[in-house]
Amino acid sequence: MSQLVWFRSDLRIHDNPALSEAMPHGDCIAVYCLCEKQWQAHDVAPAKRSLIVRQVKALAEALGELNVPLKVLDCDSFDEVPAALAELACAVGAERVYTNEEYELNELKCAQQAEKALVSVDAKLHTRHDQCAVAPGEVRTQQGDMYKVFSAFKKEYLRQFDSRSRKLMAVPDGQSVTGVDNDLSALDRFEERDVYAKQWPAGEDVAHDRLNDFIEEQVKAYSDKRDFPAQDATSQLSPYLAIGALSTRQCLQAAMSVNEGSLQSGRKGVDTWISELIWRDFYRHLLYAYPDLCRYRPFKPDTDRLPWRKDEKLFKAWCDGKTGYPLVDAAMRQLNETSWMHNRLRMVTAMFLTKHLFIDWRWGEKYFMEHLVDGDLASNNGGWQWSASTGVDAVPYFRIFNPVRQSERFDPDGAFIRRYVPELKDIKGKEIHWPTDNQRKACDYPVPIVDHAKAVAQTKQWFKELSETEEAVEA
Repeated sequence: MSQLVWFRSDLRIHDNPALSEAMPHGDCIAVYCLCEKQWQAHDVAPAKRSLIVRQVKALAEALGELNVPLKVLDCDSFDEVPAALAELACAVGAERVYTNEEYELNELKCAQQAEKALVSVDAKLHTRHDQCAVAPGEVRTQQGDMYKVFSAFKKEYLRQFDSRSRKLMAVPDGQSVTGVDNDLSALDRFEERDVYAKQWPAGEDVAHDRLNDFIEEQVKAYSDKRDFPAQDATSQLSPYLAIGALSTRQCLQAAMSVNEGSLQSGRKGVDTWISELIWRDFYRHLLYAYPDLCRYRPFKPDTDRLPWRKDEKLFKAWCDGKTGYPLVDAAMRQLNETSWMHNRLRMVTAMFLTKHLFIDWRWGEKYFMEHLVDGDLASNNGGWQWSASTGVDAVPYFRIFNPVRQSERFDPDGAFIRRYVPELKDIKGKEIHWPTDNQRKACDYPVPIVDHAKAVAQTKQWFKELSETEEAVEA
């Protein structure tokens, strides 16, 4: 009896629950549904599309070692996926289709429609938990509610990890040759760009090598160095996690291997990186519990009453890295040039857009998704709502990063700024963080598009007025 394994954001053979569950039940045929219009609707960045396409090809080779053929179905959008899966299941005589769960609204709806379509051809959809180490909905308060504060969530997550986390899964044994051929022809229209392939090579081996290198060479110093963008001190594994070439569970296991087998050992660097992985799970748990987050709605509905600006000119200056704030501009240019941005700088740029320019956070969220190779709805939305003070466990509205102080603290010698804002490369000393008017003119570098003190005062006033209005209504 043939089985289908429907790959989605889990493009790997290691630690893949759906694949591991399917293999013992009979000959398996793998399927991936290419949905290019859905990519457009979801603002998937060109760099991420390239990585996905190359990873699907790498997946076909890895599956080939298990004698599992891969069919790529050209479905255009999620609406076409259910019928395409049912047609393939009928053609190969598959009564079971295995897949790993996804938690975004459109993805959930697609799986629900696929389940109905498969029933019509006497096939059944079997879903498995994969994306989080502990399944969404499992970590709750004593009252059964979802945690809304990360520190409390993390404490309970750590307490329950041994009993509730899913087990790490080995690569399943191979099967006999099926006589079914691969069909990757739907990928032929995608032109490989050398710049993306060089920066973000595909393949599980690449992801595993990067993970191992980070664990062996960098994780112990992670806490001390992770906030300095000029240093190569972060794992940069997020693109591989975003497409499922690597799982959070694998990362946690690797961290635990140098942490005395524990998620908390007192080794500051390792514990800090583990905390970042738990943040990733936290945002997915939120997406599962509060599906309106998928609709670009704020977790705190009242914040939609704030006078968010829709200023295209200011927004373009931010997008282009021409705000007149060197660290902000360097960060945005890093994003535009490399399709990636250092995590500290994601917070700095997001807070600048929302708290200095007071532009709607959803504009920034969309721009990041359109450009990030590691674009991920849960993490991106969570990060933006944290920065804009509209989300769960968000930064208090009165805590606003000063981009000049952030620059002085985390890029003290200006190495990062000089790398991405070359017109400032000859400025010596601390003035790199805030050039004089004459230096700006000489370097053809823009004057600041907003005054920090005035912008911060206005933002605090708007949030304060909102808070007072809410308190009056509640009273």
